[in-house]
Amino acid sequence: MRHRVGGKKLNRDKDHRGSLLKNLASSLILHGKIETSVTKAKFLRPFVEKLITKAKDSSFTSLKVLRTKLNDENTIRKLITEVAPKMKDRNGGYTRISKLGVIRKGDNSEMAKIELVQESISNNITEKEENK
Repeated sequence: MRHRVGGKKLNRDKDHRGSLLKNLASSLILHGKIETSVTKAKFLRPFVEKLITKAKDSSFTSLKVLRTKLNDENTIRKLITEVAPKMKDRNGGYTRISKLGVIRKGDNSEMAKIELVQESISNNITEKEENK
């Protein structure tokens, strides 16, 4: 039984899990979307959302925290200069997971696409008001 046992292990030890998380997050921030298994996408989502929330603050302390969470300076730069300003009006929900309906041939894992949400909330609100 797994009562009160938090989090997924992804069949990896702690250091490997941390490296996987950092690499997936860096790829997602740099490219905007990635294809991975559904389990890894669900594992990645809270980590990336917390990073974006931290980057929206853009203080020195936030920068230090981002440097501990991500190793790549290009990723941190893009996160602060491009991604966080686009998400300024959003209060969460920065990522979207879409199941692709494809099974990976090697390990029979269900595939998904995780992407950063591009449209802003204000655009969606004005579009809904115009449709009424």
